[in-house]
Amino acid sequence: MTSAPDIDADPVSYETLIEAVATQRSKAAFGELFEHFAPRLKSYLMRLGTESSAAEEVVQEAMVMVWRKAESFDRRQASASTWIFTIARNKRIDRLRRERRPELDPNDPALVPDAEPQADRSVEARQSRVRILTAIKNLPEEQSELIRMAYFDDKSHAEIAVEKDLPLGTVKSRIRLALGRMRREVEDLG
Repeated sequence: MTSAPDIDADPVSYETLIEAVATQRSKAAFGELFEHFAPRLKSYLMRLGTESSAAEEVVQEAMVMVWRKAESFDRRQASASTWIFTIARNKRIDRLRRERRPELDPNDPALVPDAEPQADRSVEARQSRVRILTAIKNLPEEQSELIRMAYFDDKSHAEIAVEKDLPLGTVKSRIRLALGRMRREVEDLG
């Protein structure tokens, strides 16, 4: 087992302090890191445009991350200060992303469900639907089929003409004739 560095003796490198936090969970080593880096991180964050209180919060979050992730520090990849400042920069970016997400407005029309239709409107709609379906059923078979194809199957008049092997003008006139009959029947039923 390695012994803890004596941080009260000669100055110890910050890399060694991070390693002491990683391997021994040394609070003294962490305290020294915090004492050195916290004011520097706050100044750095404020130069980037973060207000003082927010900068303090980001520093706290970054130093907590240093404590938690100390074992992932590798002195061959970066110096202690580079590693710690990168953590702080990333925490600042995370905070900015959270702040820039728009708050949901509960009164936004896109989020407000459609109002339930009034009971009388629902009854009227249901009655109209029954009258229309009855009117379609009472049409001659050929006209009824053309109406279904045009309005329920959403086919164009040209598609119906090809499918039924009829001239386009004939399809249009038969649909027009069927709609006229339906209109009269719906008015009679209503």
